[in-house]
Amino acid sequence: MITDRLIDKIIEMQNPTCVGLDTLFDYLPDEMKQGVTTFEQASERIFEFNKKLVDTVRDVVPSVKVQIAYYEMYGVAGMKAYEETLKYAAEKDLVVIADAKRNDIGSTASCYAKTFLGETQVNDKAYKPFPADYVTVNGYLGTDGIAPFVEQCEKNDKGIFVLVKTSNPSSGELQNLVLENGKTVYEYMGGLVEKWGESTIGKYGYSAVGAVVGATHPTEAARLREVLPHTFFLIPGYGAQGGNAQMLKSCFGANGLGGVVNNSRGILCAYKKLGGTYYEAARSACLAMQKDLSTVIGKMGK
Repeated sequence: MITDRLIDKIIEMQNPTCVGLDTLFDYLPDEMKQGVTTFEQASERIFEFNKKLVDTVRDVVPSVKVQIAYYEMYGVAGMKAYEETLKYAAEKDLVVIADAKRNDIGSTASCYAKTFLGETQVNDKAYKPFPADYVTVNGYLGTDGIAPFVEQCEKNDKGIFVLVKTSNPSSGELQNLVLENGKTVYEYMGGLVEKWGESTIGKYGYSAVGAVVGATHPTEAARLREVLPHTFFLIPGYGAQGGNAQMLKSCFGANGLGGVVNNSRGILCAYKKLGGTYYEAARSACLAMQKDLSTVIGKMGK
């Protein structure tokens, strides 16, 4: 089961880190940007950047999250770089999360699910458009929008992360509203996520239907960890968004498991702070993050 595989890698590396490949062309070192005048050239350099970074950190981090918006903005060429990045990271044995936050209902949701988790049939041949181990989804269309994703998870041993309590400052405008039953919107959504994952629980007790829970809201995260015993968390907000290890401690259980923490700019742009090559600085940032997290979380899988 995919969540078991991710947890196995976290325990092996003692590192619950996810490197966010939210790779803007502007993040690249000056020498990689020289002479670039087209989307095609920019996208080629972005993929080159990603490949070297993946090669350098693959032995110390278990997963990467590739945010699609940072590639869509370079048009068709950017989407090619997105596809190539997903495939390259998978070839290097990383758990790959497609951060696309997609959803709709019915047949449209099925199309989105097949795009990232399944296959598209063309006559007698089947192709995987943007293959990933997980995709992030918006659950606020209800079960109609989630069922097609869960179907692909069960069929292809894949996973999803459903938006529950996001890391942005204004998330509380909606997610913290209190319903008539006394629960907040984010708690109610978390309950649905727990239910949606019941058929996919693995050996560690976590399902393939995970939740996005921001590190920047520790009180809410603690509540969700308490009421969602079978839900694995994707935890954004560490680093540039203001979250720190102490704030996200509540996302993890007593055995040091329960989530994977994303860091994007803090790793991609580490060379601007640390000096040296971007990939060596990225590796140093990953190791520093590992030490920071393990100091607070403790031994994972104990």
